[in-house]
Amino acid sequence: MSDLRIKISADDENEVHDLATFQDANRNVVTPVARFPPEVALIIVQTFARIVRTAKASRVATTPDAEGMVRAQTFEEGDVYMIETPFEGFHADRYIMDFYDARERGICSRMHLHTGLRFVRMMTGPGTHIRVGSLSPFAVTAVPGITPFAPKQFTDDLPDTPPGVQRTRYNLIVPPCSFVDMQIPRGVSHQFNAIGPHAVIDSVHPEESIEVFREQMSDFKMMAQTVFLAEDLPPASSCVTLPD
Repeated sequence: MSDLRIKISADDENEVHDLATFQDANRNVVTPVARFPPEVALIIVQTFARIVRTAKASRVATTPDAEGMVRAQTFEEGDVYMIETPFEGFHADRYIMDFYDARERGICSRMHLHTGLRFVRMMTGPGTHIRVGSLSPFAVTAVPGITPFAPKQFTDDLPDTPPGVQRTRYNLIVPPCSFVDMQIPRGVSHQFNAIGPHAVIDSVHPEESIEVFREQMSDFKMMAQTVFLAEDLPPASSCVTLPD
């Protein structure tokens, strides 16, 4: 089982791997789902965000439950609430993330990967887009007559790399008032940064309980399955500007 591990120290919540030698195990697959009128998109996103904000202020959600799980937590990209927990016979959880506005916060999230696969549905409201990055090109679903739009893509240099290290970053934009899904295989790099006030993610972690065993973790922690590819959070200028 140890040969299957990705982390060096399973319980380290800020483990950083060598960016120069890292190679993605696969590619992220992106599927545009829908576009909405601004007033509809705003109601949807605000409803999901309200769940997270209510949980953040809740003593119950911020205290370990009978299984030792804390449902309301904080990630680099935003506040989260684990709305559905894993249990014996169902090794998956689901969380909702209320994004920070990178422009307002002044910093961007780091490139990272997970020790298990992920599924995320990114949802945006008016005046808000999400910039998704990876060290590998995205595979974008395009089914004629069904896929509603093609998201904008471009490349740049990953910021704040160590001296002598240059890595191409592949970028994809989730436009305002839209739903876009992303399938993230185990061990594939990605980063999310919201630019604007109205962005949420509805995410499923299908292997969450299995990861505890596979990575030999001492306890269940949502953060413990993350591996970062940078020591520090980069400045907002590295994710809030878009090419013409």
